[in-house]
Amino acid sequence: MTLTDLATVLAVQASAPAFPGIHAAARLARVPVIMYHDILPTKQVFFDVTPPELEADLQLIQKNGLTPISLDQLVTHLRTGLPLPPKPILLSFDDGYEGHYTYVYTLLKQYDYPAVFGIYTNKVGKKFGRSSLTWSQLRQMAADPLVTIASHSVSHPSDLRKLSDQELRWEIVESKRILETELGIPINYFVYPEGKYDKRVQQWAGLAGYEAALTMNDEIDQFAGASDSLLSIERIGQSRLEAVIEQADGGLMPLPENAFRFDAAVQLNRVTIDQVPLILATGGRPVTLHADSRYQVGEIIAKTNALAAVDGGFFSLEALNSNVMVGPVFSQNTGRFVPGQSQEIRRIANRPLVLINPTQVKYIPFDPNRHNTLAGIKAELPGLTDAFVAAAWLVKDGEPQSAASFGNLFDFDAARDRAFWGIDQAGRPVIGVSGDYVDSVSLGMALSQAGLREAVMLDSGASASLVFQGKSQMSYEPRPVPHVVALVPPQGLQLQACGLNK
Repeated sequence: MTLTDLATVLAVQASAPAFPGIHAAARLARVPVIMYHDILPTKQVFFDVTPPELEADLQLIQKNGLTPISLDQLVTHLRTGLPLPPKPILLSFDDGYEGHYTYVYTLLKQYDYPAVFGIYTNKVGKKFGRSSLTWSQLRQMAADPLVTIASHSVSHPSDLRKLSDQELRWEIVESKRILETELGIPINYFVYPEGKYDKRVQQWAGLAGYEAALTMNDEIDQFAGASDSLLSIERIGQSRLEAVIEQADGGLMPLPENAFRFDAAVQLNRVTIDQVPLILATGGRPVTLHADSRYQVGEIIAKTNALAAVDGGFFSLEALNSNVMVGPVFSQNTGRFVPGQSQEIRRIANRPLVLINPTQVKYIPFDPNRHNTLAGIKAELPGLTDAFVAAAWLVKDGEPQSAASFGNLFDFDAARDRAFWGIDQAGRPVIGVSGDYVDSVSLGMALSQAGLREAVMLDSGASASLVFQGKSQMSYEPRPVPHVVALVPPQGLQLQACGLNK
């Protein structure tokens, strides 16, 4: 490790959030936590798995080059932001069935794969419903470094939220005490029965001394980095393994502020942070396209090699077919610089001027006296290929921007559909939209937690539009626009003859 790498590692660790927060850098990774229940020869319910099916899953993991990790490794990653091994995955097994010893533990040893087992103590050693582990079997498993034992409560109530504080204390605190006494090891993790929790349940988990807790959501698949906190780590049902396995990514080491990474694969991710849903496309190389009129985002990129695109800068509303932008614009699909209109540029002074070349991006305050000529903007960034003026900074130097920073920007504090683009802590370009109405300050806070080091707001409201691999990600038909920010492969933009991009 070089001194620069060491300095980066120390900086990342120093920026770890307070418990139970998840580090912004960890949100750049995609770690699936796969959830299993009973493993038995003959299925009784749809989510049961047979031993041959489980082994087929382990073979699939092996064939695709994934790295099974322990829950300790995952929690350290989520807390500190340090990257995990390539293509990480965590296996979890709930309830404490006898098949977890006979079949699962045997296969884990054969493949040398770690896993976490959620145990509810009333079941151990008893014929409670289905088959159960014995304390002897559980002690043998707990002594193996491949195995992590987590508490899954005392009696597996269907909804912890409905319990009194006294009952919660019994289920959460007493289960920890019983397991620690019987197994002679610390129990650092909790698994919510049926994935149900609220703030009060989380508070009890924290008070009990758990370092993290696992949950589940039947309605949406989310990677661990998309979790709200360490006390609500998301999992994905085992039936979805094949669908998510190719997306596994251990994250990248954050780069210094002036470093960029334009060679990463372009990927789509949906994440909700502090109740703000975000739809993000990350990776590739950023470019802009200035069309000859107004079109849907998908139409503008249809004859290009763009893998994803979002609506871009603000534009004049004087004519429905006008492509006139607010402020200067320079896009590599046209190769032409169009200065901003003299009557408008004073009003947008100090808004973010976005400058792009093949290896880097700069966001600087727009100066009407210096930046309304091609020579003026080229002086700011050698090799310039693209430039336009965005609405406002949402995130600057990794920090969300305050309400005061938006000045007199119209409707910045209103809840609207929002579009944005920026650079994440790993130096990758990110474009995206909010999945619901949100004000600018709340959006900036969510994007900062999502791992963006810089982010600016694009045209929003009815114009907000994101396209990924030719498909709109919006629930409505957006307003046509003349300008987009797109992500293309590392070799750069490729155009076919097209009337949209004259």
